[in-house]
Amino acid sequence: MQVLLKSITTRIPEFCLSHWLLRLPLAVVFIQMGLSKFPVTLEDAESFGLPYLVWWVVAYGETGAGLGLLVGGLFAAKLISFSFIPDFGDMITRFSGITICSITTGVIWVSQPESLLDVILYDNLHVFLWVVGLYFALRGNRT
Repeated sequence: MQVLLKSITTRIPEFCLSHWLLRLPLAVVFIQMGLSKFPVTLEDAESFGLPYLVWWVVAYGETGAGLGLLVGGLFAAKLISFSFIPDFGDMITRFSGITICSITTGVIWVSQPESLLDVILYDNLHVFLWVVGLYFALRGNRT
């Protein structure tokens, strides 16, 4: 039985670009949400009960994190022959993941849920964004 399972799993090809299946949708969501906040105004910040500086950091952070996921992934492809580029791409991906986690934590916090269970059960989108951001923060381009 074990030999049969081993022979089946060895015939399945490895898809080494599968990280793009997570990277692209997450980047698109964050770029879209970041761009929707431009131009950054005090009135928009006040409508969410946030100081202008926090709103500015969120707008540029969302846009930058989305672009960072894309750029970090392209640097991981080793299309350029400089030896430091893959490591730089890994750092960009990890920083983008940390930024995504930070912004998503802030969004969950501002919504003032009654408990952690409410967040897990009813705020599926933000939980997904947080978990995938954490994945990229912890794994970087070593996916």
